[in-house]
Amino acid sequence: MKVRVFFHDRCFDGACSAALFSRFYHERIRDDVDFQFSGLLHRAGALFNEGDFDGDENAIVDFKYSSSPKITWWFDHHESAFLSPADAEHFEHDQSDHKFYDPSFRSCGSFIATIAKDRFGFNTEPVAELIKWTDIIDGAGYPDAKTAVEMKAPAMKLTMVIESTQDPAFLPKLIPLLVSKSLTEVIEEPFVASLLPPLLERHRRSMDILKARTESRDGTLFFDVTDQALEGYNKFVPYYLHPESVYSVGLSKSNFRVKVSVGSNPWAPKEPTVNLAKICERYGGGGHARVGAISFDVNQHEAASKAAHEIVAELRASDRVS
Repeated sequence: MKVRVFFHDRCFDGACSAALFSRFYHERIRDDVDFQFSGLLHRAGALFNEGDFDGDENAIVDFKYSSSPKITWWFDHHESAFLSPADAEHFEHDQSDHKFYDPSFRSCGSFIATIAKDRFGFNTEPVAELIKWTDIIDGAGYPDAKTAVEMKAPAMKLTMVIESTQDPAFLPKLIPLLVSKSLTEVIEEPFVASLLPPLLERHRRSMDILKARTESRDGTLFFDVTDQALEGYNKFVPYYLHPESVYSVGLSKSNFRVKVSVGSNPWAPKEPTVNLAKICERYGGGGHARVGAISFDVNQHEAASKAAHEIVAELRASDRVS
């Protein structure tokens, strides 16, 4: 039996969610399974291709909802989980008891583990380390910016690799290891370990670039690195460099999109009050209350830049009146 698992690509929580779902499914649903893993990325235009839903069962984890009848399992925790009111209504009327949503969870991985344990009797003890780190990384649960930027823990090194990979075969190979080995053992795997030295050097270089490019004013940072290969930069570096900031807006570019990243400083000198998911939704993006993003077509740099500057102006205005 083939189960195709779609997950948020180039994302630590996305990969962990796929791993946790597959282990849960194998242990509590059926064990004669051939898992196929397919990454999904937020991009301009359609997010799903119906023809890709070719499993006997098809699951989506840590990504937006699809009302396709071919999708038999779904887990998500993003505030912007539904592409349309019709999708939200479709979910509300689902009777399968295999589709779950709760934006109160810090990570989709911990959400899947909780549902699998409480409703299906899944034993989470063997994967406790992975669950802990999905919450820390996806929920920005670091004690300070310095810890988030130093990249000392195996999970943080792995996050850097996952967010930077351009190899479509890398994550399908990695995902099964996340629930069968410790994270220390995973980063010692030759196909992972060989990627770390150049990525750590890239991380150090990205700090210099962001230091030079970032403009900090009225509680909001702005930087444009679309001329650099930096879409997978460590999102906490701006707050490490500018601890006075409350919000950040960044423009980056890859081979298929221009991305506007909107975030809030987990260690801000005052509490962020603006719902960033709602702002991003106005431009076709989404996310969480404290972090979101918008994807534009790779040829829409001007539109992405316009959106970024409008958001910067809005956030700076909110800081001035607060």
